[in-house]
Amino acid sequence: MAPRSSRINLTEWEDVTPEWFSPLQVLDVDLAQPLHALLPAHDLQGNHYRKAMVLVRDDGRPIATVEIDIPHDGLTPAALEQAIRTRIEPSRSESHFRTAEAGRRDFLSRAPFASVIIATRNRPDRLARCLASVEALDYPDFEVIIVDNNPDDEATAEFFADRYGTDSRFHYVREYRPGLAAAHNRGVQEMADRSEFAAFTDDDVLVDRYWLCELIRGFSAAPNVGCVTGMIFPLELETWPQLLIEEFGGFNKGFQRQIYDLRKHRPPDPLFPFTPGRFGSGANMAFRRSSLARVGGFDPAMGTGTPAMGGDDLAAFFRVITGGEALVYEPAAIVRHAHYREYAALQRQIYGYGVGLTAFLTKAMLDQPRLLLALAAKTPRGLVYALSPRSGKNKKKGTDYPAELTKLERKGMLYGPIAALRSVQSVHKYDQNTVAPPGKASTTARPGK
Repeated sequence: MAPRSSRINLTEWEDVTPEWFSPLQVLDVDLAQPLHALLPAHDLQGNHYRKAMVLVRDDGRPIATVEIDIPHDGLTPAALEQAIRTRIEPSRSESHFRTAEAGRRDFLSRAPFASVIIATRNRPDRLARCLASVEALDYPDFEVIIVDNNPDDEATAEFFADRYGTDSRFHYVREYRPGLAAAHNRGVQEMADRSEFAAFTDDDVLVDRYWLCELIRGFSAAPNVGCVTGMIFPLELETWPQLLIEEFGGFNKGFQRQIYDLRKHRPPDPLFPFTPGRFGSGANMAFRRSSLARVGGFDPAMGTGTPAMGGDDLAAFFRVITGGEALVYEPAAIVRHAHYREYAALQRQIYGYGVGLTAFLTKAMLDQPRLLLALAAKTPRGLVYALSPRSGKNKKKGTDYPAELTKLERKGMLYGPIAALRSVQSVHKYDQNTVAPPGKASTTARPGK
């Protein structure tokens, strides 16, 4: 049995978990490297893992995810490799990416300076894990900007001062305007003058060692690239709600690089570009600095911390593409996200996704009324996409996917337009009436910027 300290308390998710569910051990296996034995391990309840979800790579590049059974005594290296190879396409079991490492080395020898921006609020413990992974990045020259968004206390500032206060690569800034978009905009304002690229992630992820390299490399995948997004893989699958978010669609947009624009790389999707969720997610994205400036930065009326509850990333993706630039999805740029363990948190998240989607669409029409006719023409197909159980959006949901989560998402979608209008009003009110009290002007720990 696992030590008591490693177990989790009884939470609401256990009341709704089906009998068939068991936690999955999350693994990362590179077929181009010597494999190690898979030793027996315990889940957070102290039980042996019976299955594993494996991210399969070939010379660093992700090529598939497979689910394998784990015997009680574990798997030898040969048995582990066999279990993986029998579950992936034959063409995938041969190395097509053996030049990946050489390509990375060549790029890193001339890699441009880049800025990593991480917004956080009241979560120094999670931020500490995230920053530890950022420190291990395989990238020659970068800075890290931590934006503490309207915090309730000094915990994050004190953590930063203790751990990173003397590291010139790391900078702390406090932004009192609430909302993720406002935090991201402040991070961009704090970028070093020589930085051309801004990479964004969240405080509840761990970044892969190649993450920044592959994100920035993505800007050379096509002409006129304004944004690059990457793969988001689960950090753990210990509870049913964590598996449900993967079943809902997760954040993984596939294993092939994709290029999107309004011309040569326009996908055969009748809803394009009004379904920007296909492009990626805000926990793993990078922008050319000039592209962000051209679209006006992130919309402060969108995102977590506003009535809109989300959509700031979607709005930025949409603006880049409708503005004539290209967006690249690069699966080799990987982060691992800590999905919510609790069912109640998942309920709020799914509702927020619904609100954020239609809030984004509403705000996009307010900002770009020239697109209203195009959106109206696509609305019937959009309703089918959103509501049909056979649509690309919903077909991954299994028979055990709770109907109430679908209802919550649709309820959020109905509220989204109202949320967008309320959020716009909130921004206007803040801009017109809010004056930071003494000692509460936005502050920075970056001297000489």
